[in-house]
Amino acid sequence: MISAPLPSAHELLAFYLEAGVDCALSDVPVNRLSDAAEKRPAERVARSAPLQKASLQKAVPAPSRAEIAPTPDAAIESARALAPKASTLEELRSLLEAFDGCALKATATKLVFADGNPHAKIMFVGEAPGRDEDIQGLPFVGRSGKLLDLMLAAVGLNRTNVYIANIVPWRPPGNRDPSPQETQMCLPFIRRQIELVDPDVLVCLGKPSSQAVLELKDGIMKTRGRWNTYDTGKRKIRAMATFHPAFLLRQPISKRLAWQDIRAAKKALDQASA
Repeated sequence: MISAPLPSAHELLAFYLEAGVDCALSDVPVNRLSDAAEKRPAERVARSAPLQKASLQKAVPAPSRAEIAPTPDAAIESARALAPKASTLEELRSLLEAFDGCALKATATKLVFADGNPHAKIMFVGEAPGRDEDIQGLPFVGRSGKLLDLMLAAVGLNRTNVYIANIVPWRPPGNRDPSPQETQMCLPFIRRQIELVDPDVLVCLGKPSSQAVLELKDGIMKTRGRWNTYDTGKRKIRAMATFHPAFLLRQPISKRLAWQDIRAAKKALDQASA
């Protein structure tokens, strides 16, 4: 019987990274499969359990009502009440930094608020930050961000004249998709962000963004490239959905359609500025 070769350290680390394991919990590695990790005499556990229980009861006070995390429905209502109070982008960022309704805040490294020019007349909205964004605290700085920069540069745009944000400003663990509840908790804040930036053109990147922000029901293949109207309550903004750059990295054949969408968005921007 021929055994398969063991993976190299590089291959193992690459596997962990793809699986979402991108941070260490200890400086010393622990072999969870060793016998020593499993050995703990039952009688010692039995003797120590009452003492541990009594010690914990004394050392850990019962949590107050203020320390108990709000229910998802309560967090969503809190976000809806808080977001309109921000009169500037700086105030909105401060509200998000103090908002504890979304559990993603506890697992993320940084708040990923926005990048670009807050006075820009075109705004791009994605879904949630990834690993690179979580490290730098800026949206679209990884591989998909580099592709977005190239797409913008092709029509004469860059981060000095566009504004970029995400619906969810905290990275979900392992780069998983945000849950519907997490999206709803953060949606009032991105809506207020759009109102404060007040662009002439709004571009939603990907299906989750287009469905949450523009309330479109169909998939991105049907909705991309079509003009919609985003109503802030004070004015109506021309809005379009197109592919997320991460999708284009997986499906390069769709870059042609995304190029058409970006060109249409730039044309609409030029018309609004004329």
